[in-house]
Amino acid sequence: MAADNTSSVTEFILAGLMDQPGLQLPLFFLFLGFYVVTMVGNLGLITLIWLNSHLHIPMYFFLFNLSFIDFSYSSAIIPKMLMWFVSKKNIISYSGCSTQLFFFCFFVVSECFILSAMAYDRYVAMCKPLLYTVTVSPQVCLFLLLGVYRMAVLGAMAHTVNMLFLTFCADNLINHYMCDILPLLELSCNSSYMNTLVVFTLVAIDIGVPTVTIFLSYGFILSSIFHISSTEGRSKAFSTCSSHIIALSLFFDSGIFAYLKPPSIIPLDQDKICTLFYTTVVPMLNPLIYSLRNKDVKLTMNKTLGRITFF
Repeated sequence: MAADNTSSVTEFILAGLMDQPGLQLPLFFLFLGFYVVTMVGNLGLITLIWLNSHLHIPMYFFLFNLSFIDFSYSSAIIPKMLMWFVSKKNIISYSGCSTQLFFFCFFVVSECFILSAMAYDRYVAMCKPLLYTVTVSPQVCLFLLLGVYRMAVLGAMAHTVNMLFLTFCADNLINHYMCDILPLLELSCNSSYMNTLVVFTLVAIDIGVPTVTIFLSYGFILSSIFHISSTEGRSKAFSTCSSHIIALSLFFDSGIFAYLKPPSIIPLDQDKICTLFYTTVVPMLNPLIYSLRNKDVKLTMNKTLGRITFF
């Protein structure tokens, strides 16, 4: 979105979540609490993995990057949303809006592909344990991570460049709490079929490819679990697997609902609820789902806290 001679808009007003002033203060403290928990959980997990060398293995390498991504894109969205709760007008500049859009797309696409990399890692660990150290070597992990961020850069640039061709004439009220793709398309006075097609194609790739990878990985994992002879072993493995599937479902289902459906099915106002899941709820839950249910992480956390308390 570049401010050019054809566009008369130099700043936007974010409409926020809802037009009910009486709820703004309670919602401010609610989402502030979400943000604090998200920051503490993800930064704590990042620090824990960084400081403990025995966690420097592929599983926690990907978890480290997932926490970094969750921390980053929550910080790109929630602080601006909190400002809306305590101010009469939540204004964002033209360049600020395009910047937020770029980083939002970058980190969301990163999350999609890092989750698929984690699913692949779990597939190899559970289905091909004897080949794990070779199949998921440090070189392979680095290659996968570079692929994740490369897809994120390409996706973010494509969405942002697509918005460069939009013109904003007079109305500058974005019906959202952030600079998201579909509200900007709706606001533009020259949005075309091709702009919309580009958005849906990019989203289909960024959600579809990781979703297929995850479904295949967990399909093989579940098949492997059902072949475990021990009932206790099956129950333990399925419990861990089901937790991951719940987290994945929250993220991908909300993304699919928000972007891969005709506007007539779900109004744009209701899209805000969908985006709340992957901008606030999922980043807050990920440290709990992926770490606090993990014995190695809990044991390491207790030892680290014990050392801090001792000193």
